[in-house]
Amino acid sequence: MKERLDRQTIALRVAKEFPDGAVVNLGAGIPTLAANFVPEGRTVIFHAENGVLGFGGVPEKTEDENPYYLGANGLPFSAQPGMSFFHHADSFTMIRGRHIDITVLGALQVSEHGDLANWTFPERGIGNIGGAMDLASGCASVIIAMEHVTPKGQLKILNNCSYPLTATGCVDRIFTDIAVIQVTPEGLVLKETAPGWTPEEVQSYTEPKLILAPDLREIEL
Repeated sequence: MKERLDRQTIALRVAKEFPDGAVVNLGAGIPTLAANFVPEGRTVIFHAENGVLGFGGVPEKTEDENPYYLGANGLPFSAQPGMSFFHHADSFTMIRGRHIDITVLGALQVSEHGDLANWTFPERGIGNIGGAMDLASGCASVIIAMEHVTPKGQLKILNNCSYPLTATGCVDRIFTDIAVIQVTPEGLVLKETAPGWTPEEVQSYTEPKLILAPDLREIEL
């Protein structure tokens, strides 16, 4: 079996997309890890729905964790100079007012049209809406960071989502353990592949037909 990128490496690749000065919201799981990999020389302002702005990455050591510094995903974050706290209603006003430049979310399914399903497993009868619907519809750019398929090998990038949608046509880019894919009006464009992976192999794990980018290359970190 070919080697896939681990969760930390996916997060590292995602963090390269953050422009200097961007305000970024990170979802649970792989997206949260991106706060630890902001490229040197860039300032990125991280936002969380529960009312915090300007925090840092997840502490590397448990003893460095502050029990009061928890993001909306329940994970600890580190303090940064200028960090501020406020009511969660104000936090959602920032999202709905389109003041957040980028949100990075996990996904259960993404369609070729950029539709996103990430809040419930119908077969399990469980779900958690959280801030995902506001983030998917209120942020200027939506990035998905996830494994390309489920642990059981089920496809997650589909012609059409079968799970209840979080938002329609909201996804701009998808970063997985084997590829980087751009959502365009013409379809899904394969921009990068994991080292050692061919476009044909990525296609075999993707339901929609992928368009090969003219500058298709291996993922560089």
